Amino acid sequence: MLEKGGAVSTEKEPDQKGKEPWTKDEFTERLKDIGRSFYHDKHPFHVAMHQGKLSRDQIRGWVANRYYYQKSVPIKDAAILSNLPSRELRREWIQRIIDHDGTHGVEGGIEAWLRLGEAVGLSREEILREDYVVPGVRFSVDAYVHFARTKPWIEAVASSLTELFSPDLISKRMNVLERLYPWIDSRGFEYFQNRLTQAPRDSDCALKLVLTYCQSTEEQQRAVDALRFKCDVLWAQLDAIEKAYSSKA
Repeated sequence: MLEKGGAVSTEKEPDQKGKEPWTKDEFTERLKDIGRSFYHDKHPFHVAMHQGKLSRDQIRGWVANRYYYQKSVPIKDAAILSNLPSRELRREWIQRIIDHDGTHGVEGGIEAWLRLGEAVGLSREEILREDYVVPGVRFSVDAYVHFARTKPWIEAVASSLTELFSPDLISKRMNVLERLYPWIDSRGFEYFQNRLTQAPRDSDCALKLVLTYCQSTEEQQRAVDALRFKCDVLWAQLDAIEKAYSSKA
C-alpha cells in the first residue's frame, strides 16, 4: 500500500457490518477522517501549487480542466434534486444549482470560474470549447455525475461532503495564488471568495441529512464509502492533470 501524497491508498475503511451503529459524534468523525486521509489537498499537484512550483501552463491547464468539473456540479446537484423525497429537501438543495448557474446574466460559480480562466490568460472561448480537457478528467467527472444519478439519494448527498474540507483549502489557495503567482489577475478570485461562505452552508445541510437518514451500520458505511469515492474522483482529476502537464513545467 502506498501512502497518500504519493498515490491513492487502496486500503478500505473498516467494515461496520455486524457492529453497533456509530453515535452521531462518532459518525461525524468517521466522515472527517476520510478528508484527513484522502482529500485532494494532499495530492502532489496541489502540494506543488502551494509551494509556488507550478508553471503558467500548469496553472492554466488546471483551470481549464477544472472547468469541466465546475460545469458538471449543477448537473450533479440536479440529479440529486430529482431523487429527493420531499419538497422541503428540494427547496434547500436547489440553492446549490443557483449558486453555480446563477439566475441571469453574468452571475454564478460557472461564470466566476470563466473569469478565473481569463485571469490566468485563457480565452473564454477555449475554456467553453473544452480545448484542454484531458480524458481522465472527463471520465472521472462523468463517473461522479453518474453516481449522483443512480445511487440512493442519501449516498449521493454523502458524496458531497468533501465540502466539509474545502474552505480550509480554498482559503489557503487564495493566499498562495496571490502571493506566489502575482501574474494572475486577482479579480479572478471571486469564485474562491464566494465558496468560503457557500461551502460551509452546503456541508452543514448535507451533514445534517446524512446524520439523520443514515441510522443503521450499513447505511453509515455506505455514506463513508460514498465520501471516499468522491475523494477518489477529485484525486483522479489531479492525477490526469499532473500527467498531462508534467512535461511543461
